[in-house]
Amino acid sequence: MKCVIIDDEPLAVDLLKDFVSKVDSLELISTFNNAIDAVSFINQNNVDLIFLDIQMPHFSGIEFLNTIEKKPLIIFTTAYSDYAVEGFNLGAVDYLVKPIPFHRFLKSVVRAQQVLNPPAVQAISENTTVPELEQDFMFVRAEYENVKMNFSDILFIEGLKDYVKIYTTDNKFILTLISLIKLENLLFSKGFSRIHRSYIINIKHVKSIQKNKVLISDKRIPISESYKNAFFERINL
Repeated sequence: MKCVIIDDEPLAVDLLKDFVSKVDSLELISTFNNAIDAVSFINQNNVDLIFLDIQMPHFSGIEFLNTIEKKPLIIFTTAYSDYAVEGFNLGAVDYLVKPIPFHRFLKSVVRAQQVLNPPAVQAISENTTVPELEQDFMFVRAEYENVKMNFSDILFIEGLKDYVKIYTTDNKFILTLISLIKLENLLFSKGFSRIHRSYIINIKHVKSIQKNKVLISDKRIPISESYKNAFFERINL
């Protein structure tokens, strides 16, 4: 998908550029620090997706959207959640609240891809082979063997320098060489959530939530500010 970033905050633009560079299906063709300069570009070029800030001086993202002739897919990005309803009423694919964690960005991109290229609907006949259910386990390398781990048995995952520790319901842990972001992408749809740069948790095992901590088993795990909004949004707090 050919995409454009429109945001008046340089740091926000840099973060989104970094995120886009990590997704093979995205091609960044331009960035703008104000919506006025972007109007003619959008009207004259083929753009599939715009990451659009709402609150910008002189000309807001919503005013921009009402001005352009062509209507690419829109993912709103903003520091304020107050505009969410209006954003979705304008047909936005998604609404990202800053600071934006990568897994939340990736979820929005997948949603946009599904809108742009909806999966084909196939008729099911008696001879149709029904696909197997999605697996509820994974294999991880530990020492000299590949260990099967059921997702339901994982309490939380702690990222170390080069390894991760996967803590399980039997009060043990497995140390394995894998990146935390790879596990984040794998486990997000399985009921897991990243709440800190060093922690991914299994939401089903959360006993209680404080302002900046969750309790799992007897472990209090910190919630960092950069992941707090996305986590609380996911669990509807």
